Amino acid sequence: MTLAILDIDGTLVDTNYQHALAWYRAFRKHGLVLPIWRIHRHIGMGGDQLLPALSDEDFEREHGEDVREDEKGLYMEMIGEVEPMRDARKLIEEIKHRGHTAVLASSAKDEEVERYLDLLDARSLADGWTSSADVQSTKPEPDLVDAALQKAGADAADAVMIGDTPYDVEAAKRAGVPTIAVLTGGFSEAELREAGAVEVFESVAELRERLGETALA
Repeated sequence: MTLAILDIDGTLVDTNYQHALAWYRAFRKHGLVLPIWRIHRHIGMGGDQLLPALSDEDFEREHGEDVREDEKGLYMEMIGEVEPMRDARKLIEEIKHRGHTAVLASSAKDEEVERYLDLLDARSLADGWTSSADVQSTKPEPDLVDAALQKAGADAADAVMIGDTPYDVEAAKRAGVPTIAVLTGGFSEAELREAGAVEVFESVAELRERLGETALA
């Protein structure tokens, strides 16, 4: 039996571009206008990591908490537009059918995670899930992956991460867990492989179809 740690945001549910737009609006509200493409390059990090990466110490000190709080509200205004990736629930079903444990991983607030669990109809299917309450630092720090391992009572040697950004791959690597990546986050195959992904699939649907070719066979 293997533990599959499934990243939620950008992997199971299509959220990355809504988050990029919410960050753009939050930064802009406080006087910092950034190209949205540049913000997208940092989606996958949590706000504790993203904001310092996109601004400087002065901006972080003066506006950091307000920007993070504003992004949360701005994103929640768009959360009704979020939909599951095609075959996302079927992927979890297939993983469970093969006898594996499935933990859904997110550092989002509880209300967001609850929304995603409803979208995926995954409460009775998954063996557990994480939220911001389970981590101190977000990706690329390994806290989220470590939390998922703890939820399942599993060892890193018996786990596989499924994610969509280089930050998922890096976080898992720091925890000693290999990553199967999908292109749904908007990062290229080359970028994901350079970060350390062991396999890359175009979509969640393709991964489900070819699961037998992976460590989750």
